[in-house]
Amino acid sequence: MHRAFLLILALTIAACTDRGATILTPEAAKIGTLHRVFIATERMPAENGWFDASRSEERRFLSVDVSVPPDHSKGRIRAGYARPDPNRNFTIATRTDLSDQPAFKSALRRNIQAQPRREREVVVYVHGYNNSFLDGVYRTAQLMHDFDLPGTAVHFAWPSAAHPLGYTYDRDSLLIARDGLEETLRDIIAAGPSRIILVAHSLGTMLTMETLRQIEIREPGWSKRNLGGVVLISPDLDVELFRTQAHRLRELPQPFAIFVSQKDRVLALSSLINGVGNRLGNLSDPAALSEFPVTVVDVSEFSEGAGGHFTTGTSPALINILSRSAEVDDAFQLDRAGRTGLLSGTVLTMQKATTVILSPDVLITGRRLN
Repeated sequence: MHRAFLLILALTIAACTDRGATILTPEAAKIGTLHRVFIATERMPAENGWFDASRSEERRFLSVDVSVPPDHSKGRIRAGYARPDPNRNFTIATRTDLSDQPAFKSALRRNIQAQPRREREVVVYVHGYNNSFLDGVYRTAQLMHDFDLPGTAVHFAWPSAAHPLGYTYDRDSLLIARDGLEETLRDIIAAGPSRIILVAHSLGTMLTMETLRQIEIREPGWSKRNLGGVVLISPDLDVELFRTQAHRLRELPQPFAIFVSQKDRVLALSSLINGVGNRLGNLSDPAALSEFPVTVVDVSEFSEGAGGHFTTGTSPALINILSRSAEVDDAFQLDRAGRTGLLSGTVLTMQKATTVILSPDVLITGRRLN
């Protein structure tokens, strides 16, 4: 209980920074590396011109060009918020407000078609608990930049309270946001991408799985037909709830990866709040998922700082390994085919599920990835 109190205190102190406002910095376009992020949000407009934690009954749309500073270190987001320095901070260089849903789809379609034919995929990021509007936008850009992801980035910004004591508000908000995420996914499909990769973090994984479940009730097989992969990072999700959701999907989109850590202190706190054992993101017994074709990636050895709750996107060493996406994906496929050699001595296969335990000196197909 003492550790839980210290974690809450640390998160509360961090929340004292106003993470909901920034200024446009056009000169950043000539200083940093630009990443365009399309945004659909159910947050209410704020007086500062951005979006706050209030819930809206309608979606709003925009795109921004996020500048990643030249001295950026992998895994780290330095955001200036109200007073950004484009040489040191993530900044918003440009903003384009899109009037309505058709304008959003049209802009998205143009951006997709402007990409090389082999890069016309869309990466959708769904943020987690305790995120401001800008937190999610910057994280989307950071993931695209650090992992060198091709294609178009879309961020779905649901109304998190952006405060460590807003957990219950966040959980109610994500349930309200299910229809909005479904509509956004359908808008993206209408824009004609070659593939959609759905990435969610923390409580955003509950929103993602609940949304896919409700779609499957009406249209069985929709997820497998329309999604080219799902990645759940540090999922703050009850294991039994996930099993129920996965059963409804019947066939999970492939690949389906779940990143977990035994050192995730935020999920340990969530378990305490919810009065149950492990959450999906700090799962200790992968046998609970053995009937599902999922890859559980244990990144405990890389977890450090910030409660270990976003190790996948904040550990430079882990990013270096995972950014070799083609090699990792090929290795996963080899393992599923019943062959060995993915991660020597660190792969467990239980029925349909594969567990991969990564460490800083991991070997993939006989080669060290540094």
